[in-house]
Amino acid sequence: MPSSRSVIIAGATGLVGDELLHQLLGDPDVSHIHVVTRRPVAVVSEKIIVHQSPDLSVTHWQPQWPVPLQGYISLGTTKKQAGSKAALEEVDYHLVVKVARMMAVVGVKHLAVVSSLLAHPWSPSHYLRCKGKMERALSEMGYERLLVARPGPLVGEREEPRKDEQFLQRIMPLLNPFLAGPLADFEPVEAVRVARAMISALSEQNWPGRIDYRILPGRVLNQY
Repeated sequence: MPSSRSVIIAGATGLVGDELLHQLLGDPDVSHIHVVTRRPVAVVSEKIIVHQSPDLSVTHWQPQWPVPLQGYISLGTTKKQAGSKAALEEVDYHLVVKVARMMAVVGVKHLAVVSSLLAHPWSPSHYLRCKGKMERALSEMGYERLLVARPGPLVGEREEPRKDEQFLQRIMPLLNPFLAGPLADFEPVEAVRVARAMISALSEQNWPGRIDYRILPGRVLNQY
């Protein structure tokens, strides 16, 4: 990985995405951060280049900008926020895949994406099935590195709090003593740790091959 690098983020206004943005801003080796967003970004920095559009597309690219070899996607919604199962699938599956394809076009070789614990393309849960289908689609795109973060319940301050996460955060202290072994992946993980893990793991030098696919479950995310 070059000492000075350019990166691109989609979902920087969300819980994990906001952490990704701030941690990358604090990295002296990151020279440019392209932020693909629907909403204005509150953070101002000479490192940040904002690409704001309703469909999260990049409509212009200056020739003097270095190619972003690393990409980060932290997009997602809930059925309540989206309004229907179809609308949720449009975001958690189709939109993520579209953004991943766009990142490949601008030059990204190493991609990290936020998914979910128990994601599987044949899950009986619509939400987890969408996440699983998204993971499978990205794994077929030919990225040199694909890193999938699969956190359990997320801990952090959202602009729009999710009641299910708030409920889990209240009861998890009672359940934590039982979350050992295979159940360790269900332990809540702070968004700051997820972001730190995505940045650190994607930049590691010891990936075994030119084309590789790595999953970080909850127990690993909590170690960062």
